[in-house]
Amino acid sequence: MANTPQAKKRARQNEKRFAINKARRSRIRTFIRKVEEAIESGVKDDAVAALRAAQPELMRGVTKGVYHKNTASRKMSRLAARVKAIA
Repeated sequence: MANTPQAKKRARQNEKRFAINKARRSRIRTFIRKVEEAIESGVKDDAVAALRAAQPELMRGVTKGVYHKNTASRKMSRLAARVKAIA
């Protein structure tokens, strides 16, 4: 348990930051899920639109420090490949 005033403040800040990051991760996962659902449906136009919507969200997660740049790039690449494979 935090004893010093500085440590108590740090604990409060960590709780706040954790909640914010959790919300960001959840939002990004929702966008990714929408892309995957569009891929499952087999409608290429819907999948492309969902992918275009998800891309900036993923990259925003990188700039906010929720995801590593390579992780976001890997996720984008794999989703793009799956969307491209829809005939």
